[in-house]
Amino acid sequence: MPTLSELPYWFQVATVVSLGLAFGSFLNVVIYRLPRGESLVHPGSRCPKCGTPIRAWQNLPVFGWLLLFGKARCCGVKISPRYPLVEALGGLAAWAVFEVRVVPLAGDTVWWRALVVFALYFALALGLLAVAFIDLEHMIVPDEVTFGGSVIGILSVPLRTEVGWFDALVGAAVGFVMIWLPFDVLYRKLRGRPGMGLGDAKLTMLAGAWFGWPGAVFALLAGALQGTVVAIVLYFTQGKIEEPEAVRAERAELLAAIENAETEAERRELEAELALDPIGEEAGEGLGKSRMPFGPFLVLATLEFMLFGRVIVDTYLAYVWGG
Repeated sequence: MPTLSELPYWFQVATVVSLGLAFGSFLNVVIYRLPRGESLVHPGSRCPKCGTPIRAWQNLPVFGWLLLFGKARCCGVKISPRYPLVEALGGLAAWAVFEVRVVPLAGDTVWWRALVVFALYFALALGLLAVAFIDLEHMIVPDEVTFGGSVIGILSVPLRTEVGWFDALVGAAVGFVMIWLPFDVLYRKLRGRPGMGLGDAKLTMLAGAWFGWPGAVFALLAGALQGTVVAIVLYFTQGKIEEPEAVRAERAELLAAIENAETEAERRELEAELALDPIGEEAGEGLGKSRMPFGPFLVLATLEFMLFGRVIVDTYLAYVWGG
């Protein structure tokens, strides 16, 4: 049975990058359909405007978009550059996971063992990328990714050397509680509505399930820091931070449903639903009252820890012990 040292490096890189590009193409389907409640497997890829099935050569990752000059061949509608971007990120994520998680394995590691390690961390990276793009558009963090990813992180402990069972369970609990308690429970008591959605709590739970409490804490702190920097830059370069169009449309639909409610009981139910939603109220003027998705920054920080976590922890411990 071939081992890592017996497989040419170029062959391994070409294989994982090709897989990354292919799964990146499927990731676009997930990003578009999952928040809309549509099937991820049926029907096949179609033009979102006219519904014409997309041919295989038109669906080539990155190159299909370039060959079509960013326009659908069927009706000429512009294809968002998000599609080749996500596909390229899939390839890049696969390469990064391979270099950081597979290359350091012993040379006598059998190929299937290396493939399992790659598949686990690559699946995590894909799930995180899906969350980032869905949250950017809809300000929704899908439970399918956070819960499913947390379960996989805990169940895969024997296949990884990252954390043990106890660390994974404690990390998941710490990750959830450190957002749920202050931003949902306490903030709700003070302001009458949650300060952050539970989706963000579930996302830090995911980080903790994979990387223990240090991963969860790093995801929150580094995500908050990077999110703050981006928010400040956006505000002072654009003068405001716009909510995603899909979020404004969803809120308008809920308000219209409340206005057109046929019974008082239905109206109260819809108003209660809106009151519990962190985006139920329009964002105010000024930087402090602006609203932007936090999920992408939690994703970025989790990916950073996945790729550089050991360096981060070792550097911090060296600083503490050295001090």
